[in-house]
Amino acid sequence: TRLAEDLLLIARSDAGGLPIRREPIRAAEVLDVVAERFSGLAGENGRALEVRSANGLVLDADPVRLEQALGNLVDNALAHGGGRIVLSARPGERLVELHVEDEGPGFPPDFIGAAFDRFTRSLDARTGGGSGLGLSIVELIAAAHGGAVGARNRPSGGADVWIAVAADS
Repeated sequence: TRLAEDLLLIARSDAGGLPIRREPIRAAEVLDVVAERFSGLAGENGRALEVRSANGLVLDADPVRLEQALGNLVDNALAHGGGRIVLSARPGERLVELHVEDEGPGFPPDFIGAAFDRFTRSLDARTGGGSGLGLSIVELIAAAHGGAVGARNRPSGGADVWIAVAADS
């Protein structure tokens, strides 16, 4: 079902853009909703899920799509990362970055440049489930908002993946 929904979302986006319904929404609220949704699963896996947000950051975004994108990032952190997962919001000049960080092994260096490509999975991830669409959907959602995505390995270990969307002016 999830694969069919993901493919339908991609087809809609390819056919003329992903429809979004922008509204002012507090970054902390979006992060809290996603953290609440995944807290049980994180706990079952012995993982801590923490939210850190700069107070007062307001986004001009579609909360449903943003929660979907962040959900994909948290789902990936649970499946491929390790340790604590931290959701945070960081202000930029015109954008707000919403980060999902973990303390696991991070991305294989040769994979990080292709992480957001459709149907792409690292060699390590190919033994488990998944279709390789999660991060590409995050990128589609960012693009629909006029934003961007990014991924890096943290110097202290683990991955840091983010979606940047417009700040509400």
